Amino acid sequence: MEVDEGGVQFEDYFPSMMEGLGAEGFILELCNGFHLLMDVEKGLITLESLRRSTIELGLQEMGDDELVWMLSEGDLDGDGALNQTEFCILMLRLSPGLMEGPKQWVEEMCT
Repeated sequence: MEVDEGGVQFEDYFPSMMEGLGAEGFILELCNGFHLLMDVEKGLITLESLRRSTIELGLQEMGDDELVWMLSEGDLDGDGALNQTEFCILMLRLSPGLMEGPKQWVEEMCT
């Protein structure tokens, strides 16, 4: 991860994770990531739980506007939070390497 004047830039490790873990293992890791970020009482990633997580991860320079944008990018049902499915879909969408990866990854994930 790099932080520059344009914001936070993340390196895409998902293709190598998919290759090493296989589709099922990769999805399990995404679900683990969701559980680390979610509000335990609500079972969702909320603005508050995301704010707390950025502090724990040393990303406190991310402002509320960036966090709200992150939530809105994945919020498919319009409730202002991310459920586990929305989070996994968002993570896959944000990984250009997975979208360009071998066809077998997509087939493996969809079966």
